[in-house]
Amino acid sequence: MTAHPPRRKTGGRQAQITVADIEREGLRLGLPNLTVNGVATALGVSPTALYRHVDGKAGLEALVGEAVLHDLQIVDDPADGIKAHLLSFAQQIREFVLGHPGLAGYMQGLFPRGEAGIRLQREAVEALGRRGYGPGAALMLSGGVAALAINLSAAEERHRPYFEGSHRRELEKVYALLANDGVLGGAQAELPAISGEAYFRMVMTACIRGLVTAAAPGRPVDDILSELGFEESPR
Repeated sequence: MTAHPPRRKTGGRQAQITVADIEREGLRLGLPNLTVNGVATALGVSPTALYRHVDGKAGLEALVGEAVLHDLQIVDDPADGIKAHLLSFAQQIREFVLGHPGLAGYMQGLFPRGEAGIRLQREAVEALGRRGYGPGAALMLSGGVAALAINLSAAEERHRPYFEGSHRRELEKVYALLANDGVLGGAQAELPAISGEAYFRMVMTACIRGLVTAAAPGRPVDDILSELGFEESPR
């Protein structure tokens, strides 16, 4: 994204900025580096000028995070059954999250926080509705799959420097510790090398199979929750 020159104060008065200006510079900085001071400096204004448009750091994160999520369009293949659809849903989330550093943390904090998040949830519910689910069960099922996909992607994002970057030596130390352990060394030797993508698919497949077994289309939400071990707290 092309940087824009900072706005300058003119005649002793604060330069005027818009929400679009803040969003643009926030996207340029990226979610991992997003701060009120950083955006204000990029725009050549004081942090106070931003507070007239966004509610502090949380409001700034929501503005930029929703702008990023606006580009996430989940493709729903009508030919996919429930399990295939949910796995594709999870994989599309992973690919998008890993392609946009910091987005996983934004989605983990509080979701949905704006229209883009609401749209994604609504479309997920509608996709399962076309496969026989009521709104409540569809929201619970898609929300559980999405939450696991986001959390696994966040962990993969954190681990990437150890597998691909400057922390590779630290990973080698861990492998050495495992190899020298009487129990873990043998266990580790039995396992094949698994890529991040393959591990994600394996865990998501197991989770989806379990959820769909408990949450069959048309089954009441209370029955699904009971099957999954939910117990309502006494009031």
